[in-house]
Amino acid sequence: MALPLLRSCSCNRPFTVLIRFFTSKPLLVNQSIRLAPVASGVCSVRRYSSERGRHKQNQKVLVVGIPNPFIWFRTRIYFFLIRTYFDKEFNIEDFTEGAKQAFSHVSRLLSQCQFEALDGLVAKDLVGKLEDKCAHLPLSHQRALSAESDEIMYTTTGDVSIYYDDSGRKFVSILMRFWYLTSARLPDDTMEGTQIFQVAIGGDGERPETKRLLTANYEFQREFTQGVTPDWIITRIEHSKLLD
Repeated sequence: MALPLLRSCSCNRPFTVLIRFFTSKPLLVNQSIRLAPVASGVCSVRRYSSERGRHKQNQKVLVVGIPNPFIWFRTRIYFFLIRTYFDKEFNIEDFTEGAKQAFSHVSRLLSQCQFEALDGLVAKDLVGKLEDKCAHLPLSHQRALSAESDEIMYTTTGDVSIYYDDSGRKFVSILMRFWYLTSARLPDDTMEGTQIFQVAIGGDGERPETKRLLTANYEFQREFTQGVTPDWIITRIEHSKLLD
């Protein structure tokens, strides 16, 4: 079993199922949150709102996200080839939504050191390497691995590859890059270069909470050989400054 909720002969169905599974429990927001960047580059903007009593406030997050034109053009060619020769219903928007949910789920399991639960979601050889790395991480770094879905600020495609092995098996790999916020207490000397935000929870005058903007790379691979179960599985996991 490999990422069963990303599994199907078509593309639209698996990601619809994936999103429905991970959002089966409604998100309950009981505090108003405002985010203002202390230091960050600006490219994309995400806004949220929540309501507590009669007061309504907006959350605004600015995130760096300037795509490389060459990579953007090349990935679009690969997406066309995937739809033409592998899966005519492939859609990068649906794939991205499913990948975000898988990233949030797997990163939470990593943070909790639930490595047995990664079976079927992450390649077996990778699970062993992650277990060795996590065993030496401080608790604060383990906590920072977890990315809640509402804390994922920006997602983009890093790279796409299509290849055949010596026996003629066909594979597609898609590298996804995620930017997410964490409130885990991390020492400044080991997290140099990360973006820092001041987060005010509740009304004016309350003590702000510091959050960091971290990045992670997850590679999803699927075998398209005829007769093989169409499963996506994670074959690469990188959390910058945490799992280097």
